[in-house]
Amino acid sequence: MPNLAIVGYGKMGRLIEQLAPEYGFAAALKLDEFNNADFEGLTPENFRGIDVAIDFSIPAAVRRNVEGVAALGVNIVLGTTGWLEHADAIQAAVAKHGIGLVWSPNYSIGVNAFFRLVAEAARLLAGQPEYGAWAWEIHHSTKKDAPSGTLLKLVEEIKKSGYGRAIDVSSNRAGAHPGTHEIGFDSAADTIVLRHTARSREGFARGALKAAQWVVGKKGFHEFNEIVFS
Repeated sequence: MPNLAIVGYGKMGRLIEQLAPEYGFAAALKLDEFNNADFEGLTPENFRGIDVAIDFSIPAAVRRNVEGVAALGVNIVLGTTGWLEHADAIQAAVAKHGIGLVWSPNYSIGVNAFFRLVAEAARLLAGQPEYGAWAWEIHHSTKKDAPSGTLLKLVEEIKKSGYGRAIDVSSNRAGAHPGTHEIGFDSAADTIVLRHTARSREGFARGALKAAQWVVGKKGFHEFNEIVFS
């Protein structure tokens, strides 16, 4: 049974630990603010025998976590969002140490299908100037980043599909909501709304564990949406 390190042992980390045996993993190492506050947990001793690490920590810790784990030769599934300003440094660490890393702003299978549906809608409406667009999301009050990484990815997919007009982007944070993302296109004649609503965090955890299964033994920087439907 391959060994899994969980970096960031909050609600997502605990759920990944719970589900790991279903995916053939033993959760052999758990790092959190009590044993990795200054990255002191990223040691060869701790990571001896670890096959892959899943990071659901906090945005401020991602770069140091990735660089530290990569230096130990361990492959990574990166689930934390809000770190894209460090993308070049993270990709450089992956290349330097010859590891494999899978990244996604959202590991839900449904959301990754949603990315493609939104991209296709944007492509179809890109040449129809009467349609304006909006992008909106809501998450629980403790989510660190706003807009969410998922919403930013959706906006990126719209633009990549050739839709060059302004997109109104907004976010809400309240309560315990696990996440809803909505993309809309509106004209004087009609409105098209595409929406994904998560019921719980379980879909995110299961997707991350699927990515962990895939990345064992792999090299390079990969996006989850490249591999999930392959």
